Amino acid sequence: MSDANVSALSALSTVQEVSANNIANMNTDGFRAGAVSLESGPGGQGVEVASITESTAPGAFINGVETSNTDVGREMVDMIVTSRAFEANTTFIRASEEMTGHLLDMIA
Repeated sequence: MSDANVSALSALSTVQEVSANNIANMNTDGFRAGAVSLESGPGGQGVEVASITESTAPGAFINGVETSNTDVGREMVDMIVTSRAFEANTTFIRASEEMTGHLLDMIA
């Protein structure tokens, strides 16, 4: 199993959690959407969470109350992209483990 893929899965899970939180709070007045920045892992291997920041963009003002600044369209697209990246990493891990199994079968 590749440590780079495992670190990517962990980072991608954080991205999904932040997006889910943003969507869950989209109707909360004054809520500020979060965003995750990713960076290369140690030695350029894998992916890590660099930071989680709060958006400074204002929400809409309705009857003098600021609403959430969550952009649902962007969140949904981000979740689809993150889901596909998650699938790619799990596919690599699965293939790697199958190859290791086949090699062990050949040795035995």
